Amino acid sequence: MLLTRKSTTEVQRSGRLSRSVAGFLGNTMDRRTFLKRSGIAVGAGAFASQLPFAMMDKAQAAKAEGDGKIEVRRTVCTHCSVGCAIDAVVKNGVWIRQEPVFDSPINLGAHCAKGASVREHGHGEHRLRYPMKLVGGKWQKISWEQAINEVGDKLLAIRKESGPDAVYWIGSSKHSNEQAYLLRKFVSMWGTNNCDHQARICHSTTVAGVANTWGYGAMTNSYNDEQFSKCILFFGSNAAEAHPVSMLHTLHAKENGAKVIVVDPRFTRTAAKADYYFRTRSGSDVAFLMGVLYHIFKNGWEDKEYIRQRVYGMDKVKEEVLTKWTPDKVEDVTGLPEKDVYTVAKLMAENRPSTIVWAMGQTQHTTGNAIVRASCILQLALGNVGVSGGGCNIYRGHDNVQGATDVGPNPDSLPGYYGIAPGSWKHWARVWGVDYEWLKGRFASEAMMTKPGITVSRWFDAVLEKNENIDQDPNLRAVIYWGHAPNSQSRNKDMLEAMKKLDLIVVIDPYPSATAAMAALVRSDGAYLLPAATQFETSGSCTASNRSIQWRERVIKPLFESQTDHAIMYAFAKKFGFEKEFAKNLKIVKPDPDKFEEPEPESVLREINRGVWTIGYTGQSPERLKAHMRNMHVFDVKTLRAKGGVDKETGYVLDGDYFGLPWPCYGTPELKHPGTPNLYDTSKHVMEGGGNFRANFGVERDGVSLLAEDGSHSKGADITTGYPEFDHVLLKKLGWWDELTEEEKKEAEGKNWKTDLSGGIIRVVMKNHGCHPFGNAKARAVVWNFPDPIPQHREPLYSPRPDLVEKYPTHEDKKAFWRMPTLFKTIQMANKEISKEYPLIMTSGRLVEYEGGGDETRSNPWLAELQQDMFVEVNPRDANNAGVRNGEFVWVESPTKARIKVKALVTERVAPGTVFLPFHFAGWWMGQDLLDKYPQGAAPIVRGEAVNTATTYGYDVVTMMQETKTTLCRISKA
Repeated sequence: MLLTRKSTTEVQRSGRLSRSVAGFLGNTMDRRTFLKRSGIAVGAGAFASQLPFAMMDKAQAAKAEGDGKIEVRRTVCTHCSVGCAIDAVVKNGVWIRQEPVFDSPINLGAHCAKGASVREHGHGEHRLRYPMKLVGGKWQKISWEQAINEVGDKLLAIRKESGPDAVYWIGSSKHSNEQAYLLRKFVSMWGTNNCDHQARICHSTTVAGVANTWGYGAMTNSYNDEQFSKCILFFGSNAAEAHPVSMLHTLHAKENGAKVIVVDPRFTRTAAKADYYFRTRSGSDVAFLMGVLYHIFKNGWEDKEYIRQRVYGMDKVKEEVLTKWTPDKVEDVTGLPEKDVYTVAKLMAENRPSTIVWAMGQTQHTTGNAIVRASCILQLALGNVGVSGGGCNIYRGHDNVQGATDVGPNPDSLPGYYGIAPGSWKHWARVWGVDYEWLKGRFASEAMMTKPGITVSRWFDAVLEKNENIDQDPNLRAVIYWGHAPNSQSRNKDMLEAMKKLDLIVVIDPYPSATAAMAALVRSDGAYLLPAATQFETSGSCTASNRSIQWRERVIKPLFESQTDHAIMYAFAKKFGFEKEFAKNLKIVKPDPDKFEEPEPESVLREINRGVWTIGYTGQSPERLKAHMRNMHVFDVKTLRAKGGVDKETGYVLDGDYFGLPWPCYGTPELKHPGTPNLYDTSKHVMEGGGNFRANFGVERDGVSLLAEDGSHSKGADITTGYPEFDHVLLKKLGWWDELTEEEKKEAEGKNWKTDLSGGIIRVVMKNHGCHPFGNAKARAVVWNFPDPIPQHREPLYSPRPDLVEKYPTHEDKKAFWRMPTLFKTIQMANKEISKEYPLIMTSGRLVEYEGGGDETRSNPWLAELQQDMFVEVNPRDANNAGVRNGEFVWVESPTKARIKVKALVTERVAPGTVFLPFHFAGWWMGQDLLDKYPQGAAPIVRGEAVNTATTYGYDVVTMMQETKTTLCRISKA
């Protein structure tokens, strides 16, 4: 896997992004050819004329046998959410080499280990090659026709007998935006909200917490923008391993003088690059953040004018912090002495703008929403939101988990976070061109159409729970894993029991995933594997963590018998009888004669553009995105803004655009909004990417205005005070209605900016008057509609501190929460003294070598060589007490009595009393290798225990996020 810098040979572009390359990486020779030529060509000079790679001249001078057309296709890495661009070199339809894109303003020509070996994901030998069916406990090959008919017939039978809610659809954060969007549309036309994807169990608490603070549930700034930061706090992120290339920007900031702080229970690779490292107790995050706020308020370091103009409720937070979170209480809960907490507060306050970076270290807790909101409050107190170098830099996990969250299969919202109220359904019925009554008729009832579905974190409980306790008529009878790993979910022991009871399990994936082995462990039939193509075998867009959207070219055609995900959706839509409604606005194409028909990705993106006004997925037309990909070199690596530049292929003027048109990119593509690099930035005009906080929570609360104060507005706005969101009524009251065209008036009548399909309201408000369509309000430090309006520390359900359980108890149990009963206090009180038997805190996280559930990366020989064993990090004190030495097998057992067999890594990275396990492994089950349960030849090279076999019960009180960072265990020698 060679990463060779671009040749200076002229690159000739064909249509789209493909480039025909003369003498560029293509003239390879095998040993036989080399020996043959070296024997004929005598002398160094003669031999040199035969060398490839244009070392002397154009390589046509010595073509190897079988030379064919060589093209370079630009795509994006399919692992984490940084968005590293790749130039894939393709010869005769075969992907032969790759290089990182040196012009990319995001990855700057860099790759991590996963990105450098990503070719193997497309050409992988361990892929699922053809449809398979479990028969007598063995996987057997079947045809696609048989698969579609058998699976389709079984699903239709379940629907007829038990209704559409008896089937659960698990989508993917690996799907492109177009595929994720189509899956939500598909499931809606099936007639259920029982769908979800990876974001539920990685960043749903981020989305809920951040969106309910200031309006949008996403990263406020960007990796690049960190170069303007003067202080960076990593709290809940190990970016050096989880998002390695993002560290380029962090290290550049450090070179510019930024102070880097890591606060984490574990000394991570990120901590090794920091200026300051402080160790906290896992599960004490809210207490730490409140401790930092204590010193900020105590010393008067808060930005008082910013708070007055732009923040609601900070006075209540200040009162609670100064009363409840004195240094002694913070130290008791977190383990951090006052001087360390004070140091963090002082560094953040004296080095502004400062930013916070987090990932799943904050989110995967029973208090995840509270931790996220506490981070937001800290940044609001310092005036760090809406400024370059500040903000909350929230690193998402998978390559398109941001986009899939924005437009994909969420159980409580339609694309663009439109919710599932009748008005939202009517909006999307209009966009899809279908009758609302027909759509409503697909559901079991109107009540079920507007009821949030079951979350992916709890689908197995919806199989096992008593029917009378579930807030829907049937228990689940079938589950479709469409590009999702089961070992990424907690409580695998309970999941396996649910897999026994299901009528049907379907896996749609390029790799069989752990689902195949787990199903075959407990079933003899009723399971199917359908081979999906990778993202390198199709085209479409994906959204990086910083909200920039990039267009992937198709690198190779779908290998083996795999089909693209959207082709499979269309095939099932035909089987279910709603293909006309599903594809009404879409162009149906057949890229390959031996593959299925499929909706054209460009036409799907245009439908997204027609409907997702809320978060500004409307301006990123396929043409604009492709122009950005062709011209990465014109974008500044700090600001992401294009400095001049005209796309030679289309004549499109790039000047002023931000790379990838980061959402919100408002209005129609013709409005040419440049995208928004930093959210809520009042220093810029709204047509330059500026903005303010969203007016999404009403106009007043308890007699106090929620709108921004006079003088707080985006640059150049005609309205210089706070204002609500725009609709047809407000436009008329302001006298701006007649600025709409007659056609726009017809469409905008009776609508607001989010449902006006013409985009006219947005155009008039933004372009003509410099105002923001979503209004101008204050951020909320107090979120009154959450169980804890001000973030509270609550002890984990499995706590090592019974004394603190008394002081900081969890929530009361909930009866009907996301259709499921959910236990809080019952679990905590039943396990209050459990630390006597299970004394070690068990936490989990990422490795640089693997990604997600790990099936793809552990099937990659280049990566498998780097990390061959599942392991547990144990402090020397705990290892010695257990009689365990480094490299020996140990049992890690949790209070569920589930135990996993892993190797011990004895290290002081973890403190005494804490152990760490990576979450990328599967393929073993409590000591048993499941190699024989995979289809032949499709098992990952590296297999190991899944940490989530041993994780325990626990969910966030707002989002049903699973607890994976703080539970208890014990270790013993195996």
